[in-house]
Amino acid sequence: MSPIAKRPRTRRRVLAAALVGGLIGGVPVTSAHAAGDTVPADFNGDGYRDAVLRVPAATVNGRSGAGAVIVMYGSASGLSARKHVFLTQNSPGVPGSAEKGDYFGASTASADLDRDGYADLVVGVPYEDTSAGTDKGTVTILWGGRSGLVSGRALPTPAGFDQFGRDVAAAGKGSSSASMVTAGGWNGTRTFLGPFTRSAGPASSVPGIDAWFGSVTTGDLNGNGRADTVAVTGRTGGHTGGLVVVNPEDHPVYEQPLTGGDALVATVGDVNGDGYGDIVAGDPDEPERRGVDGELGGRVLIWYGGASGVTVDAKPVVISQDSPGVPGAGEKYDGFGSSVAVADFNRDGVDDIVVGTPTEKLGTVAAAGMVTVVPGTRTGTPGAGAYSFHQGTANVPGGNEAGDHFGTTLSAGDVNRDGRPELIVSGDGENNYAGAVWVLPGGSSRPTATGSRIFTTGSFGLPSSGYQLLGGSGLPLL
Repeated sequence: MSPIAKRPRTRRRVLAAALVGGLIGGVPVTSAHAAGDTVPADFNGDGYRDAVLRVPAATVNGRSGAGAVIVMYGSASGLSARKHVFLTQNSPGVPGSAEKGDYFGASTASADLDRDGYADLVVGVPYEDTSAGTDKGTVTILWGGRSGLVSGRALPTPAGFDQFGRDVAAAGKGSSSASMVTAGGWNGTRTFLGPFTRSAGPASSVPGIDAWFGSVTTGDLNGNGRADTVAVTGRTGGHTGGLVVVNPEDHPVYEQPLTGGDALVATVGDVNGDGYGDIVAGDPDEPERRGVDGELGGRVLIWYGGASGVTVDAKPVVISQDSPGVPGAGEKYDGFGSSVAVADFNRDGVDDIVVGTPTEKLGTVAAAGMVTVVPGTRTGTPGAGAYSFHQGTANVPGGNEAGDHFGTTLSAGDVNRDGRPELIVSGDGENNYAGAVWVLPGGSSRPTATGSRIFTTGSFGLPSSGYQLLGGSGLPLL
């Protein structure tokens, strides 16, 4: 992906054209999205975590791009298309109505916001038209309960925002007063503070970054029991990616990013086992100066948390496909770091890093895509023991085809309660951009391709081909 410094056009057609064409000015582009996909969570209180699959370009009642979210309920036997719910803005209890081009489900996040024991789902609808104008966007909370996600309410779209809900993050821990939802729009972020209830709240909201926005995530970086916000701007002039800002609510100024690297996406996990959350950020863009503002084929940056959190002048650790122990090699436009997620697959008390490389060329197959797992480590730079999956890996369903983009989004979580996290991978280019999702079961020390399954749009009664983006896709090109 070549560096882009210009502010883009503000319409969703930019995304569609780039996905279908795969080229901008003759240069391949990687579509990046926040962190990973939504971490599986227990929405119906049956003790099993449920997986969330976004379908933002789904047609609903003849309205193209209205968007949908599929929740696959976990069970002792894992995930099955037979046990799912298909949610749209036409579903009972969901605010709004399905309209052409809304992109309901463009972003999602999960957390028990009202602390009632059921996880809640936060859904971004960035192209919703409101009384304030076209494509102002909304963010909806769908409340979990014994019957699942059957009711919801919309958060207020802040004045002056466009495409609100491009990305969302949520945290619920301790009391509802400590819960929070952060949402980004075209021109900044807003954080809503608890307590949250089904009939009132949030109690207040505060501004975050006041800049062209890329992605957002949350996690506890200093061990104080409260979530911190990590916001990433869109690509910025003078930088090959976006700027990473911690807790912009505390200092909502554009000039206080972390030093040492740009990024487009981020997640938080404890990848060195010290009890503090660490920022894991993906920087898939090609560098202007290799080793200074990026690595050939992309990179991942790690800023380690501590008692003081992550300070502005902290220097990140860098991982690329040229790092010792990491499979593959850095090649131009691989897009290593286009998506990132964390989970403790080997159950050693240290989170492992999952990296999507959706435009990786495998043999002669362009942009087939690959996912790499880099085990976390208590000492030294991660890389040793890293391993990868793609559609050519034995027992992974499908086959490597040009433009599949295996690794577009990532998620991980234990959905069958065996203590072993499953790895969930999407590929937005599968079946002519219908999209597909693969679930790799958790194994004794890593996810395993044995017993892995693929879910396509046809698995859920949707058209088997055409632009739907099952599993989600990248943010609109910057």
